[in-house]
Amino acid sequence: MTEAPVPERIHRAGRQVVITWASDHVGTYAARALRLACHCAMCREEMSGRPLLDPATVPLGIEADTISLVGSYGIKIRWSDGHDTGIYTYEYLMALCPCEECQGERMRKGEEGRGGVR
Repeated sequence: MTEAPVPERIHRAGRQVVITWASDHVGTYAARALRLACHCAMCREEMSGRPLLDPATVPLGIEADTISLVGSYGIKIRWSDGHDTGIYTYEYLMALCPCEECQGERMRKGEEGRGGVR
């Protein structure tokens, strides 16, 4: 398995978090989707990974207040709802990348897992 690349730039843009992975690869993540994807112990059950966070408690207009680097492997986001215990690794963020190319790649892999496209 290859390591996820280290982003060139990460910034907040209203209700979005924009990650520039490379000059030709930019992921624009909806802030609420990232908040709901938090997998800290408060948001996910440790053993099963079952979500503990009720989506109804996450405001539709949530924003990232601050984004901090965590070592050389990820970021920590302080959300406008006060939550700040989750660490988003670059590998996890790459797996969540909403860009058209990454979504297409995930769909192709999913179809291959079901026997390919017919």
